[in-house]
Amino acid sequence: MEKEDRNPNGINIELTEAVAEGVYSNMAIISHSSSEFVLDFVRLLPGIPKAQVKSRVILTPEHAKRLLFSLQENIAKYESVFGEIRIVGPVAAPAPFSFPVAGGEA
Repeated sequence: MEKEDRNPNGINIELTEAVAEGVYSNMAIISHSSSEFVLDFVRLLPGIPKAQVKSRVILTPEHAKRLLFSLQENIAKYESVFGEIRIVGPVAAPAPFSFPVAGGEA
């Protein structure tokens, strides 16, 4: 069954059941070129040396920055209700493999 919602901008957004299930990721690799940002969402499993990219999202630089602002706003709202999110270990670890698109990671 598909669900349609109308967001504040008046755009109908369709969410299929398959997409609504989501994809679990415990690592994100962010790369960029002059014209796009690539977000690879990876699932690392203990004891398994090979990690799989489960989802890839490609954004324009403007939309990447809008995503940054939206995440900051939502994290602030979350922390105001549930307390500070604590990060254990390094904030950004080196990627275990390289991608052809130059850039950073998170």
